[in-house]
Amino acid sequence: AGIAGVLLFAAAVGFGIYRSQQAKGPLLSPAGADAAGLTIGQASAPTTVDIYLDLQCPLCQRFEKASGAAIDGFVKAGQAKVVYHPMAFLDEMSSTRYSSRASASTGCAADAGVFAAYLKLLYDNQPPEHGVGLTDEQLIAFGHQAGAGDGFAACVQTNRYANWTKSVTDAASRANVTGTPTVLVNGRKIDPNPAELTQAVGQPN
Repeated sequence: AGIAGVLLFAAAVGFGIYRSQQAKGPLLSPAGADAAGLTIGQASAPTTVDIYLDLQCPLCQRFEKASGAAIDGFVKAGQAKVVYHPMAFLDEMSSTRYSSRASASTGCAADAGVFAAYLKLLYDNQPPEHGVGLTDEQLIAFGHQAGAGDGFAACVQTNRYANWTKSVTDAASRANVTGTPTVLVNGRKIDPNPAELTQAVGQPN
């Protein structure tokens, strides 16, 4: 089972790179984002936490549920800024490319100023693997529940940040990210659990 999981993941990585190379049109980045990820928190924060995630990934959901409150606390205290890398490694785990659509929709949430709340809602309502994933209508409903305005629906429906998702996925592959969740604190990889995270942020060097 472990070998099969590795092979499936490798295939997903390759698929993500291929789509990124074939992307057409301009690369539009959401508010607070660049081609590799989306930053939440104060630019002057002494610690940077990078979180590589896939919204179809059950272990990512588990990490968020266990560590989300601590992450929110670090950001609010100005102790750390968090760079989220919402990737599409697991597109083939749904019949509707849910990983890509969910990632792109987080860009819409960033524009609406509700990224953190929206991310939590997507994890709370994570669809099972090998299914159809959440529909665009469901994504839009969760965005409105998080507080997004009317423009959120059009952003999701037009898949405005599809190329950004491809860019983030490709950048993660180039950074040798080989699993999700992958968590780095000031560039050092840690085990994705609350104790390791708290210790690393408390000792940023």
